[in-house]
Amino acid sequence: MSDTPFGFGLPPEEPENGDEGKKKGNQGGQGGPNPFGFPGMGLPGGAGGPGGADNPFAAMFGSMNPNDLGAAFQQLGQMLSYEGGPVNWDMAKDIARQTVAQGTADGVKDTSVGVAEKSAVEEAVRLADHWLDGVTSLPSGATTAVAWSRAEWVEATLPVWKELVDPVAERVGAAMGSVLPEEMQAMAGPLLGMMRSMGGAMFGQQIGQAVGVLAGEVVGSTDIGLPLGPAGKAALLPLNIEGFGKDLGVPAEEVRLYLALREAAHARLFAHVPWLRSHLLGAVEGYARGIKVDTSKLEDVVGQLDPSNPEQLQEALQGGMFQPQDTPEQKAALARLETALALVEGWVDAVVHEAAKPRLTSADAMRETMRRRRASGGPAEQTFATLIGLELRPRRLRDASRLWASLTDARGVDGRDGLWEHPDMLPTASDLDDPDGFVHREQLDFSEIDKMLGEAAQKREQGEQGEQGDGDSDGEGEAKK
Repeated sequence: MSDTPFGFGLPPEEPENGDEGKKKGNQGGQGGPNPFGFPGMGLPGGAGGPGGADNPFAAMFGSMNPNDLGAAFQQLGQMLSYEGGPVNWDMAKDIARQTVAQGTADGVKDTSVGVAEKSAVEEAVRLADHWLDGVTSLPSGATTAVAWSRAEWVEATLPVWKELVDPVAERVGAAMGSVLPEEMQAMAGPLLGMMRSMGGAMFGQQIGQAVGVLAGEVVGSTDIGLPLGPAGKAALLPLNIEGFGKDLGVPAEEVRLYLALREAAHARLFAHVPWLRSHLLGAVEGYARGIKVDTSKLEDVVGQLDPSNPEQLQEALQGGMFQPQDTPEQKAALARLETALALVEGWVDAVVHEAAKPRLTSADAMRETMRRRRASGGPAEQTFATLIGLELRPRRLRDASRLWASLTDARGVDGRDGLWEHPDMLPTASDLDDPDGFVHREQLDFSEIDKMLGEAAQKREQGEQGEQGDGDSDGEGEAKK
């Protein structure tokens, strides 16, 4: 697990032509590391081709298949000419799609979703919503149910990844641009522009690869506790669900239905708690504002940077320049996000179990499987940690689930779900440490407070009208005199 936001590990090289491509790409020795993932491209200073460090262009392109040379130049040009935001999202999308097309480590390739699979997903979500009606006061939040391929998941979720990642990348990019003294920035303009372009490409490459790998493992649109897909859509990935349930010994129909329950429960929560999405994304932005950049390390890199060797910048990015700042604000942002995500996942876990337990013989086994997936640092958590430097604490998820279940017993379904009306009513991190104390604490009645405030406002308004009337009467009396 990376300790730094965005992780910036180098991707494994995946030649397009398999073993044959590897042989062609490695003629003459091993090439240098390839931070941008271009097929067959080594870096200056490596021993990857004729001339080595004496001929940077020969080192970079000498061992490349001539058929790929034009494409490599085109990709390099696109990277260096990028002038957009802190992340090159076009590159991220392309790399994510390429990663999906390569298939997962077990050799399973992406496939289009068939008519029968679409029908099965729609039926599972419809039945799941019907079961959830009896265990939560929140109405259905899924207007449509969709079955996605992995590539469709990438396309549909990238807009939300952009919202999550851009605040962090922007903070890092701003710090990179402010390293040089102001009087030197004008002189170093072309170099800084190239650094920004390369930085956007590096962010895009890392994010694209992470999202592409995640697309081969997720089962729906809410695996990280956030609504990654479009509002109102409950989405499942039939191919990944098949892989998820392969060794569980549970009928495929039950696996699909249990995962449909989780997806539909998430949809209800995000559809009918309007402040929740902005609350979570706001916590991410708060975290991003506290990111500290080791400017001394970056200054050293800038001072020694060889424009023909972006590997130096890549190594610096890997070396821990970006560290969470240990300030009260940073800790508060992390705690707020972790607690909110734990409450979301805990509520879903409790509600889904209540709906599934009387109906599915595999309910307990499926619940434990999902919990183990969380506790072992599942793919969603790992990607989340890599992209924004946050790792969820599985202990919090179990605590939150127990708290929501206790609230159901003590206050009923309406009393439990009513806590989502306002963020100030939700349990805090300390409440997760003492769930019984929160459950049995005297419940605040916000309706009574609203009533009191309304009555006070009405009296104040009546008083102002009375004073105005007295003033009018005095004026009339003076006029008569």
